[in-house]
Amino acid sequence: MIQPGPKDQRVSCLISGEELAQLKRITWLMSEAFGLDTRIENYQGKRPIGLYRWDFDCLLMVIDDALKDREVYPDTTASGYHALARLFIRLTGIYQKTLGA
Repeated sequence: MIQPGPKDQRVSCLISGEELAQLKRITWLMSEAFGLDTRIENYQGKRPIGLYRWDFDCLLMVIDDALKDREVYPDTTASGYHALARLFIRLTGIYQKTLGA
């Protein structure tokens, strides 16, 4: 697991409902995530989860890949697809606003 340094900023973010269900559905894509996949699997969505820059990088890349993969989401009109797309947009905004990337 990556250890944060003194200058690494942790951002709290609440993910719940269908967004969390869809994120958990694709955790298998996070095989090299240094424990992020396990954290997401164990996350209940009741309190904000703390994410670092590298967590956001992984989440955004995995979500983007899942949304583009027609084997993962063959129906782009499904509510699960739209929930994951909303989460992607929301996490991108948080990432840009708080981490300045």
